[in-house]
Amino acid sequence: MRKMFVVALREYFAAVRTKSFLVTLIIMPVLMSGSLLMQWLLRDYHDTKTKRFAVVDRSADARLYSSIEKAIQRYNEHTIDPATKKAILPRFEIEQVAASSPEPDAVAEQRLELSQRVQKGELFGFLDIGTEVLQPPLDESGRPKKVVRYQSNRPTNLDFPHLVEEPILFAIQELRFERERVREPISRLRAILRSVPIEAMGLTRRNPANGKIEDASLQSRIAPVAVPIGFLLLMFMVVMMTATPMMQGVVEEKMQRIAEVLLGSVRPFDLMLGKLLGMTAVSLTITSVYLGGAYWAAREYGFAEYIPPELLAWFVVFQSLAALMYGSLFIAVGAACTDMKETQNLMWPVMLLAMMPMFLMGSVLQEPNSVVATTFSFVPFSTPMLMILRQSVPPGVPWWQPLLGVVLVLLTTLLCVWAAGRIFRVGLLMQGKGARFGEMFRWVFHE
Repeated sequence: MRKMFVVALREYFAAVRTKSFLVTLIIMPVLMSGSLLMQWLLRDYHDTKTKRFAVVDRSADARLYSSIEKAIQRYNEHTIDPATKKAILPRFEIEQVAASSPEPDAVAEQRLELSQRVQKGELFGFLDIGTEVLQPPLDESGRPKKVVRYQSNRPTNLDFPHLVEEPILFAIQELRFERERVREPISRLRAILRSVPIEAMGLTRRNPANGKIEDASLQSRIAPVAVPIGFLLLMFMVVMMTATPMMQGVVEEKMQRIAEVLLGSVRPFDLMLGKLLGMTAVSLTITSVYLGGAYWAAREYGFAEYIPPELLAWFVVFQSLAALMYGSLFIAVGAACTDMKETQNLMWPVMLLAMMPMFLMGSVLQEPNSVVATTFSFVPFSTPMLMILRQSVPPGVPWWQPLLGVVLVLLTTLLCVWAAGRIFRVGLLMQGKGARFGEMFRWVFHE
């Protein structure tokens, strides 16, 4: 036992006393905040090259094109900064393309020709307005008809369709009112039909400082999403930051024959468990630094109520168990390999297990207490990240669920440490060819 703690302390101080540890500790939040800063600095940056679009108006007498043309003219008037006379937004140019025959084959052929022009760079995209645009907007099943389509090889750039969407809607409404012989002023009808947006906000509460009832603040809208995502990413990042170097260290000790010297004075299981405890201590050191900084920032900007102390305590518990569980798997991989290249083949299943909560993050944030979210949060390899994610989404989870999650993860961790110890005992002295999965299973279940 004493030798195990000696190994753990050696691994811990060997990690935290290096310059690379301090650099990594500082550079991670700098990179994350730097990316947000760059997005903020580039928020007003636009590609000011002129973009050309084609419009195919298949409506009766092509009466919608003029509305689109007027909208583009109004937009182009604001693409030049009046003070500097420099372009601040891309200028849009449109050309009207005569509609083909309404036959489906002819329509498809015209769309193909326009798509080929887009591929050649002659057009940025094209708008195709269908012949049924003035008909009732719902089909027989009650779903909206898709009679206006925008096509481009830049589907993420939606400036043009967003610009012309409202003018097309207003023009269609005018034509529909005209066809139905509606005598009311169009402006009055639009005001009556104007949609009412729903603003999603947090709960109204009483300010403890002055006793006044206040509406939800900006923090109450951002924090319920930012806090859970931050906890999940922090746990994943810390596990990867500590487990991967530990695996590399085991491989290096095998390659340099250092492990053979160490095994002369300490048992394989004590050596592995000492390394694992040292790695867990390193992960908790990183966690304490980042959590301390995050909690200070939360208090400064009014987010502290969304990070209660009991949630921080649960995070530390699950972070420790995740480090032990995944660390044992990474150490087993390192002991079974003879060089760093071999670790790539054996590491992907462990990485897949660690990344599984990432795949479920959106669903869990949307419905944290659904059957799917609850079930997967009790899968031991996903429990640390998903359980803390569910706990940090108001109103939280029943008290027994995190306790049951701790028990399941603890049992799985003990099983992983036991299996990793048996792999470590055999694999640490292997030289030359690395082990396969079949051989690793054989080491676990056979003496």
